[in-house]
Amino acid sequence: MNILAHLHLATLANSSLIGNTVADFVKGDPYLAYPKTIADGIILHRKIDSLIDSLPEVQQAKQLFCSPHRRVAPIALDIVWDHFLSKYWAKYGFSISVSEFNQYAKQQIQPSISAYPSEYQHFMHAMWRGEWLVNYASLDFVAQVLTGMASRRPKLASLQDTIIDIGQHYDALASLFFQLYPKMCDHVKLLSAR
Repeated sequence: MNILAHLHLATLANSSLIGNTVADFVKGDPYLAYPKTIADGIILHRKIDSLIDSLPEVQQAKQLFCSPHRRVAPIALDIVWDHFLSKYWAKYGFSISVSEFNQYAKQQIQPSISAYPSEYQHFMHAMWRGEWLVNYASLDFVAQVLTGMASRRPKLASLQDTIIDIGQHYDALASLFFQLYPKMCDHVKLLSAR
């Protein structure tokens, strides 16, 4: 899952938006460095990542990528899932648009963001400036994101070419998303009910 899905799932679970979005910038035991609500959000993010990687739909989706791209397929899929969530937001979202949800997330995170790692602050400011959550609905934007990630990390150079696999198997990927995302929503709702 990528940023939009983590924000959406965190909201469904009544979990900290900061905790769920700062998780990729935090190593080790978050309870040693952060308040409980933030640390709980970091742990939820990690549980979501672990669960999604174990779903059979994700294993099927990886097989849709050509052999040279399979190593980076999980990264590409994280972006693809955000694409489908943004595109079909009305099906999974709330009574507000993706753009309004973006503003809501910013209002929740921005007042406290300076207490968190600078890389996280830079990432979130870039996300808001570029309106990524809204733009993920565009496949052209997905291609730009994958190319940008590939250019920043030479080991991930093949990411930019995964857009070919995504285009060739777009309907199959959409079908897999429609199967797996409700499972994720149900899972986090169960976690929040405990």
